[in-house]
Amino acid sequence: MPEELVDIVDDDDIVVATVTRSEMRSRRLQHRSVGIAVISTDGRLLIHRRSLAKDIWPGWWDIAAGGVVAAGETYEAAARRELEEELGIVGDVEFLGQSRYVDDAVAEICRGYRVVHDGPFEFSDGEVSEVRWVTFAELDEMRRTHSFLPDSIALLLPLLRS
Repeated sequence: MPEELVDIVDDDDIVVATVTRSEMRSRRLQHRSVGIAVISTDGRLLIHRRSLAKDIWPGWWDIAAGGVVAAGETYEAAARRELEEELGIVGDVEFLGQSRYVDDAVAEICRGYRVVHDGPFEFSDGEVSEVRWVTFAELDEMRRTHSFLPDSIALLLPLLRS
């Protein structure tokens, strides 16, 4: 099976190259990504622990479904695809905002979304190893003792709290 292709973008979100996912990771090239928070009708947030097979931050907790936008794919299409792949949710997403995130592991322009959904969920792609519903107070407490994806915390959590 051919390796996934990823569009590389400049700081203005203009595509400047297309490379394999492994090259994007190894060279820490700036790419597009999406994060989708799942909120229950009673206001709790669905968090999940990532599979140990993930190529970045394996086993860490995340506040959002999501991932890398494939070459030629729109942000919204990627958000809907990731929701379906990771959680079995089919439907529209609500755009919350966009920001840039860079650290030693990743460089990305990320769009944040949310969806209101109470389940049930399907975890068929193997990317999710555990899920929990939490209040924002419980999330704050859990962050003191567990590793969470720094890009989701930096980009999406402020959008959810506002």
